[in-house]
Amino acid sequence: LGKGIWRRSHDRFIRGIDRFHQVLERLAATDSSDSMIELIVPDANALADLIPRVRAVAMEAHRLAPSDGDIPASPFGTYSDLNRALSKAGNAVALCAEALAMARCFGNCATGCDRQVSVHRRVETVIQHIEDAERLIQRAQKEATGELTFDDGIPVGRTELVEA
Repeated sequence: LGKGIWRRSHDRFIRGIDRFHQVLERLAATDSSDSMIELIVPDANALADLIPRVRAVAMEAHRLAPSDGDIPASPFGTYSDLNRALSKAGNAVALCAEALAMARCFGNCATGCDRQVSVHRRVETVIQHIEDAERLIQRAQKEATGELTFDDGIPVGRTELVEA
């Protein structure tokens, strides 16, 4: 993964996952009823399942565009978009941990609690950002082989920069 942007994006995501599980462990230690924990465990597992996917994206990004510092340049802005997707995923994981901590602060929760729904929605957002990153790494692969054209769904705004 190198020491640059791809390593930092990967590590930020891992720290967020660790924080989420730390909050979950504290919740398990202090919650006398297991209802909230039982509702959150599938989301915790879903987040943990994303780790190999994030690592694969970061490894491929480093293979395609090694970075020991900033975001590598690309004609279509793919690496900037990829970094943005990974950063959003890392931030969204941190928000998952925050939502779980807030649920913990408000004490016991009945089954179907809105606080659990809030955590679940944030987990879905993380998954969406990782899916975006996976699509972008495929675009980066096409860009690296010269297969990417302006007709491949490049966002408007990027084309003006390249054509100029």
